[in-house]
Amino acid sequence: MNMITSAFNITFVSPRVATERTFKTREGAELFFRHWPAQSGKPAGAIVLFHRGHEHSGRMAHLVDELAMPEYAVYAWDARGHGRSPGERGDAPSFGTAVQDVDDFINTIVKTDGIKSEDIAIIAQSVGAVLVSTWVHDYAPKIRAMVLASPAFGVKLYVPFARQGLAIQKAVRGNFFVNSYVKARFLSHDAARIASYNSDPLITRAVSVRMLLGLYDAADRVVRDAQAITVPTQVLISGADWVVRHGPQHEFFVNLGSHTKERHVLDGFYHDTLGEKDRHLATGKITAFLKDVFARPCETIDLRDAHRAGYTRTEAERLATPLSIARPRGAYWALGRLGMKIGGLISDGIAVGHKTGFDSGSMLDYVYRNKASGKTALGRFVDRSYINAVGWKGIRQRKLNAEALINRAMEDLKEAGKPVRVLDIAAGHGRYVLEALTAGKVRPDSILLRDYSDINVAAGSRLISALGLSELARFEKGDAFNAESIAEIAPNPTVGIVSGLYELFPDNDMIARSLSGMARALPQNGYLVYTCQPWHPQLELIARTLTSHRAGQPWVMRRRSQSEMDQLVAAAGFEKIEQRIDEWGIFTVSLARKTKV
Repeated sequence: MNMITSAFNITFVSPRVATERTFKTREGAELFFRHWPAQSGKPAGAIVLFHRGHEHSGRMAHLVDELAMPEYAVYAWDARGHGRSPGERGDAPSFGTAVQDVDDFINTIVKTDGIKSEDIAIIAQSVGAVLVSTWVHDYAPKIRAMVLASPAFGVKLYVPFARQGLAIQKAVRGNFFVNSYVKARFLSHDAARIASYNSDPLITRAVSVRMLLGLYDAADRVVRDAQAITVPTQVLISGADWVVRHGPQHEFFVNLGSHTKERHVLDGFYHDTLGEKDRHLATGKITAFLKDVFARPCETIDLRDAHRAGYTRTEAERLATPLSIARPRGAYWALGRLGMKIGGLISDGIAVGHKTGFDSGSMLDYVYRNKASGKTALGRFVDRSYINAVGWKGIRQRKLNAEALINRAMEDLKEAGKPVRVLDIAAGHGRYVLEALTAGKVRPDSILLRDYSDINVAAGSRLISALGLSELARFEKGDAFNAESIAEIAPNPTVGIVSGLYELFPDNDMIARSLSGMARALPQNGYLVYTCQPWHPQLELIARTLTSHRAGQPWVMRRRSQSEMDQLVAAAGFEKIEQRIDEWGIFTVSLARKTKV
């Protein structure tokens, strides 16, 4: 029991008792979690705990009372493949699936318990901290704050080239498992904690190689692009950590875009920061930080002018700066451009890019078909390598994610007894949207596809005819950035789609105009499906070797963080209700509902 003393009396406070619950992920997995209701009745907010690798929610239960914040509800999950949640021990379909599980867990708390996301703070440790920081980066949730304890941004593998070796083995053997080399006595100085770790039957000592490699990849991306994270953040670094490296933790903190951020190095602490013998030093800092952020309004940094002054503008300007061929980097990329020209002589896909622009609707249609074509076997080999580039794989996954959210919107409208009229303002050739609209459970009442390119309008019209959809769908020329043109479309659409367009234009004023047209065209509770590109691992390769549809100019992209894109959508009168992202963190697809008239 906890004991509260004063000069006059002694009061014993009973430990908080958890209820045991489950939630369903969007794929149908049922994951276990614990819930400690607030002791004050209606909670002032919620604190959500995410355990480190190998462990489970029961190993964080002691924090509920130690944080001394009884007016807040507390939640803690068992990650997929851990504790009492299903799945092969130490494994998940992918690291991205585990991040998606985080999104589903928080959405469950919001929907079932009525706690607003901006009243939620998160405390996460080690692998859990990487899951949470990846989620915050990729999904841009409106939460109050996060605390990351000993985040596993760089796991120490003492064997040289171990990461590369694991990747090679995975390519040959497929997924397999590796056991943790760390003994409990090197995780904490707390004797009881060490004993419980050694005896706990729910501890998962093995981890799948796909989860381990996925952890590395996500950590690299989030550390490099931490400026996209604007949530108030506290980072706790264990000073004597045997498990993870300090360097990436400090780099992450320095890169953070948060206005409110703290960093504390806890001297002598082992990796189990929140289970250490002197953990009151850590929990005291956490409690002070959380009480401070909860005492103030939820912090939001306005990113709608990021195209004028922001780190992604600086990045794009650097990529647009020509390099001298007399210098090594300039010569390197000159050879890259030469290689693409040669490749275009034998690869049909590369040839399409040279002819119409690598960002054109014709190029996307070729990528969607995903069939290698070229002159001779060598040409087909080059073409297959080209369309298997990670960016094009992300494009194909974006198509699948868009299909899922478009169909959800149509099903919701049908269930509500409302008409299903679809508008895509920049459809390219229209293949992806026509396949999505005709393969689901609900058949739309009408389909209007638009595009500014005469080539795309002609190709899309032919595709509509070939698919036998002429009575249902039509394709017309239209400017996706002309708000009046969009707003005047009749009859009004109930599902608006803008996919793969905004990523090509750096100017947020253009995006705002387009979104305002969409908002005026759609009725109250109408749906908007939109995409974003918060990250790309090949930005420089694209900028230095590929050309856009704009008269052969270099294809230089200015990324938008998910927070920036969501703020533009919200300013137009929409509320995001669901998001999906590919495994590489490149492209997102979101579904929003119009909430403002």
